[in-house]
Amino acid sequence: MPVSGPSSLLRPRDGDALRAELRRTAADAQVSVVFAGEVRESHLQLSEFFGTRTNGLEGVIVPPKAGLGGLVVDRARPLTVADYGRSSSITHHFDRPVLGEGLRSILAVPVIVGGAARAVLYGAIRECAPLGDRAVGAFVQAARRLSDEIAVRDEVDRRLAMLARQSTPDRDPMAAAEVREVHAELRSLAQTVTDTGLKQQLRALSDRLAGACDGTPASTTAIVLSPRETDVLSHVALGCTNVEIAQRLSVTPETVKSYLRSAMGKLDVHTRHEAVVVARRLSLLP
Repeated sequence: MPVSGPSSLLRPRDGDALRAELRRTAADAQVSVVFAGEVRESHLQLSEFFGTRTNGLEGVIVPPKAGLGGLVVDRARPLTVADYGRSSSITHHFDRPVLGEGLRSILAVPVIVGGAARAVLYGAIRECAPLGDRAVGAFVQAARRLSDEIAVRDEVDRRLAMLARQSTPDRDPMAAAEVREVHAELRSLAQTVTDTGLKQQLRALSDRLAGACDGTPASTTAIVLSPRETDVLSHVALGCTNVEIAQRLSVTPETVKSYLRSAMGKLDVHTRHEAVVVARRLSLLP
């Protein structure tokens, strides 16, 4: 997981997203025990648990190919064992904590981002019986949701790191264009996430970019654009047509026109170009 760079203090903990998804999956899958961990430098560390009776698995570090989790990290695909203690398909480095917890049938599903496992979700029961389709489906869906969430966070980190390497926008036209591109992409990314906190954070970051271009916080103006109005104007500033904006924001062209008219009314202007100019003057856009 990225832990450094200009956005490290701004990025929410991926462990928080993992815990929230695990809690949701515990209800959906209806299995006795669920647990999970993040992958760092190819090693899986177990950290989140629901339904366990002991603390034997807490903090366990699983190297690649070791046990069920290490094999899942190495192969980057879901695996299951119906009787952990007797399985010949895995190593038995972790029999003591796993069997001490009474776990027998276990499913492990990796969270894949960019072709590599970034976390592993487990579902387990204390009987030697296959986990049902409902449980497997719930864990696979959870892994996909987490994969999308982490990919968005990675992209934000990448964009902000790239932005930090640019020159001061008001001195470098190329850097100014990059700031505006990043601003628009942050607005678009905010529409793709389900985590309300992350959505608000992405929008807050874009607002900071807008104010940073002239050192004036956007909140100092009396005019307040809605998040969607800002989304639309940020793409108008890039020269996008209504159809292109609609595609980027996953709305209809008519909806884009509606938000644009509303923004123009608030800014007291009559054209798209004037709306962008005034919004920039008020630090509502970079």
